[in-house]
Amino acid sequence: MKQRIQLDELLAESRMPRSRRLALFAFVCLGVLDSLARGVIDSHGAVRLFFHADNGLFVRRQLRSKAADRIMSHGVQLSDLVDVLPPDKARRETAKEIEAMRDLCWKLLESKRLVA
Repeated sequence: MKQRIQLDELLAESRMPRSRRLALFAFVCLGVLDSLARGVIDSHGAVRLFFHADNGLFVRRQLRSKAADRIMSHGVQLSDLVDVLPPDKARRETAKEIEAMRDLCWKLLESKRLVA
């Protein structure tokens, strides 16, 4: 995928409740993480596609969720792991980061289900 996912375009609907925007964020993020885990995209591609600065700022300013902010923080670091660690260690650490981000996404979805 050549074009970046722009959360401000995808989730900026002003009438959409914040809880729904957070749920959509979590679903999109889970798709990106699954693509990364399956090798459809690599760590650098995931950062270019989704975990880029524009989306990080949108999450911080508009979604205002500690869990979503943590997901973006973990995601931004994915390409750094590949750049600085030996390949085997980078794969293990990337897998751990993906799992941590998945857990945060599921927690977001569960908390929104309880509220809804």
